[in-house]
Amino acid sequence: MVAELCLFPTLMLALLSRAPHAGAARRDVLELGDADFDYLASEHETMLVKFYAPWCGHCKKLAPEFEKAAGRLKGSVQLAKVDCTAYSETCARFGVTGYPTLKIFRLGRDSAPYDGPRTAEGIHQYMKKHTGPDSIHLRTKDDLKEFINNYEASIVGVFSGEASGEAGSSLQDFLKAAALLREQFRFAHVTDLQLVSGYDVPSQCVLLFRPPRLSSMFEDSMVVFRDQLTISSLRRFIRDHIYGLCAHMTLENRDRLRVRDLLTAYYDIDYHHNPRGSNYWRNRVLKVASQYKGRGLMFSVANKKDFLSELEEEFGLGTSDGELPLVTIRTRLGHKYTMREEFTSDGSSLQRFLEDYFLGGLKRYIRSEPIPERNHGAVKVVVAESFDEVVNDPHKDVLIQFFSLSCPHCKRLEPVYTQLAHMLASDPNITIAKMNGVENDVPAAYEVQGFPTIYFSPVGKKDEPIQYKGVRELSHLLRFLKREASHSLVFSGSKEEL
Repeated sequence: MVAELCLFPTLMLALLSRAPHAGAARRDVLELGDADFDYLASEHETMLVKFYAPWCGHCKKLAPEFEKAAGRLKGSVQLAKVDCTAYSETCARFGVTGYPTLKIFRLGRDSAPYDGPRTAEGIHQYMKKHTGPDSIHLRTKDDLKEFINNYEASIVGVFSGEASGEAGSSLQDFLKAAALLREQFRFAHVTDLQLVSGYDVPSQCVLLFRPPRLSSMFEDSMVVFRDQLTISSLRRFIRDHIYGLCAHMTLENRDRLRVRDLLTAYYDIDYHHNPRGSNYWRNRVLKVASQYKGRGLMFSVANKKDFLSELEEEFGLGTSDGELPLVTIRTRLGHKYTMREEFTSDGSSLQRFLEDYFLGGLKRYIRSEPIPERNHGAVKVVVAESFDEVVNDPHKDVLIQFFSLSCPHCKRLEPVYTQLAHMLASDPNITIAKMNGVENDVPAAYEVQGFPTIYFSPVGKKDEPIQYKGVRELSHLLRFLKREASHSLVFSGSKEEL
């Protein structure tokens, strides 16, 4: 027995060190490390692991949401975390390069990256879809009724037989699609046509049931997919029909909705406790939306309380007073518009807003710091209002850094970037600039996911900026500019420094 224990001293110490002290509250999130990761992860059918660093701001923001989600998922999905500053070997083994990184494990094996919401509710909903079968086999009418009577939309495959022939092939294609899309949508299937006898549908088809809470007189609650079933065709069908004329946008699905030009009416929505009141304004949006089908604009409603900071910071809308909906449009290109007129119950103000939008008569809303009165430094300060004038100057190449005042990497880069600007201060063909990416709207062509992010905007290709991904040192930045600049660089002083 002693010999067997000696084989695992590190593991035993790690497990003992994780045992809770007397009287300490038991946490629902497992803490894993280099010694015990494989051993403990393999004990759970499904596990969501957060790889983090204690100093990371995004990690700190995620932590309480992760803890809440762990409590709600207890018994179905285990949540765990790994401190990458203490257990770098495990984090390196799973390719962790940024924080926080979330991954889904099945029986200890890295199964898939987690790219879902970062709220407790979002994590709960997302991970619930990773438990159980990809598609539930419904065997009775009560099963079907219970499945479609859900807060979320339901996709139900109808197949006349599952053993062989065309039905068997179609069912297998459906199950493959469900396996790929289960994290976003709910799937079930029936093989007894008696279950759907009341719907007057073909023996081979897919039915999409929109959530009962969103049913309205303006559209059907069920849509039938009758085409040749492939993964791509089914995905396209769901994408085009699941939200209907007016989606309920939440923190969890907003990214999927915002791949299109989107109008949103924000007001007090609570479908759990007040579905009738929640649909009062949505029905008025639906009435107007039904007149603009096929115009390339999607409609949605959202709970104002969930998007308070976004409405204030990104659209400049005060949200403290009034119960009337606030209306915005956000395009795929990142252009933003706000309806300044009060929302009228007959929908006429919304209709006027839309007419102005489609005629191109609305002024875009741009969140911007004031344009600096003095801007004589070697590094030119750019704000959203001056971006076109400076960065899109057709006669100059521009190197622009997007930064945050709280970013330590930006502070380390500042002296290098300033030195670069001084070296090129005499060059009339290039501008070295910077913009606060937190306080200003960043144009859609510039994808900024962290700070600092550096782009080069060349003459003649202002709509195709080039992201700098090299080492943030003076010599490397100079080599990049020499390679990409439209003119030979002109250096200040008599000697070029490399």
